[in-house]
Amino acid sequence: MLKKRKREGVQEINAGSMADIAFLLLIFFLVTTTMDTDAGILRLLPPVVEDEVIMDVNKRDVYEVLVNDADMLLVEGQMMDIKELRAGAKEFMTNPANSVDLPEKRRVTAAECQQKIGEFKSYVASAANAEAKDGFQKSLDKWEDKLTAVKLLGEFSELPPNAVISLQTGSKTSYDMYVKVQNELEAGIRELREELSKEKFGRKFSELDDKNEEDQPLIKAVRLVYPQRVSEAEPVDVTKKKP
Repeated sequence: MLKKRKREGVQEINAGSMADIAFLLLIFFLVTTTMDTDAGILRLLPPVVEDEVIMDVNKRDVYEVLVNDADMLLVEGQMMDIKELRAGAKEFMTNPANSVDLPEKRRVTAAECQQKIGEFKSYVASAANAEAKDGFQKSLDKWEDKLTAVKLLGEFSELPPNAVISLQTGSKTSYDMYVKVQNELEAGIRELREELSKEKFGRKFSELDDKNEEDQPLIKAVRLVYPQRVSEAEPVDVTKKKP
């Protein structure tokens, strides 16, 4: 008599290593995937004031740009079309006509730089403490950078230390208008840098490579002449009437 062969069941799959495989795949994708990074806008922020200090700010050294809640642009208290803002920023940075309403630019010469370098070297050597020495060293570095700029560019006129483009928006200013104003201010400074670099080095500023040691002094010199000083004040409710 023939016996029926017992039907074999489906063999089970060993899933003991599946968790390890999934973990390895997760690590692989985390390592190989590139994440998008948000690009910010570099701006000069107001310093933190610990004690209340009354500062004497010359009005001619501040270029006031205000965008109200209705996205209207006011520059130095006057209505302005955004198409004119770039030229206005460039005029503030250069003051070509030596206007009394714009920053008074000071001539930087090699002789002055060398004199200041000698003075601050002696101050660093005779500093009473580490804090004073650090302060003198920063001033020394600043004048050495100016001397390098003079050697590369020739004598140049620099902005006063407190000269700044002050941007303030209303609490309801649209983000689109805010970006347009930022772009125009940045474009004005960028054009000045491009023109100076092209004139002195035969290359646009945007063509200089900050990772190239030969280009680094050129970049620093151009930035010294045309610093990007855009200070953003805290948004305010410009609809409120002053008492």
